[in-house]
Amino acid sequence: MQEEFQARVRVTVENGIADVVMIRTDRHNGMDEPMLKAMLAAQRALRRRRDVRAAIVRGDGPSFCAGLDVKAMLGKPSIAARLYLQLWLPFRNAFQRFGLGWRDMPFPVIAAVHGNCFGAGMQLALAADIRIARGDAALSIMEGKWGLVPDMGGIALLRELLPIDIARELTYTARVLRGSEAQALGLVTHLADDPVAAARTLAAEFATRSPDALAAGKFLLQGGWSVSESRTLALERRWQRRIIGKTNQRIAAARNQGRPDAAYAPRRFR
Repeated sequence: MQEEFQARVRVTVENGIADVVMIRTDRHNGMDEPMLKAMLAAQRALRRRRDVRAAIVRGDGPSFCAGLDVKAMLGKPSIAARLYLQLWLPFRNAFQRFGLGWRDMPFPVIAAVHGNCFGAGMQLALAADIRIARGDAALSIMEGKWGLVPDMGGIALLRELLPIDIARELTYTARVLRGSEAQALGLVTHLADDPVAAARTLAAEFATRSPDALAAGKFLLQGGWSVSESRTLALERRWQRRIIGKTNQRIAAARNQGRPDAAYAPRRFR
């Protein structure tokens, strides 16, 4: 299956792995309004599919995503006004869903990062479960360069990965880090000369596991990592109740006991 959204994002699903590609190559996949809408549409389309086991988010051309296309987004008063009004919404707005929407996907998401990964692109990468980058990739929390602050979920995501003093320094300076520096800080999970190939290998490994366990594990970790012990233990019980003894858990158990492999059933929940 292959779909294209707003001539900005192409989605292909093969063997249960979704390849999500930003295709605004002439602008280093800078985020304009069509890119924003395309990413949200791709999220909605994949969320409805129960056969997807993992997704890889990447950029075509020379960069992953060079951030907000300031000229395209702020150069037109009508678009700038819509952007500003988003800041008054009392809930997660469209710009925040650009990245955070991937956190809601009931399967692991891997960001394969090369070239520039700035601002909005950095916040998109942070929203992935795992980030694989080239050692020479350039990453930055760049909003401070424009006199702004991260407002697309970046702070909610950074607090899972960095001590607050390091997050402060990177936010205040808008410093550009190489992939190897970002990995040393914990912003990048793995380095690879070919991040897409490495992401595909990892996604294929995920796809050998129960899709219910993948979804439950993702939501358990997200919900239980930075809360009280009692809340974490309650979430463990809740998610285990939802998968134990169900079809895919029985198939996983049978595989571990040397019985002939059976195909996993579609994921039980979205």
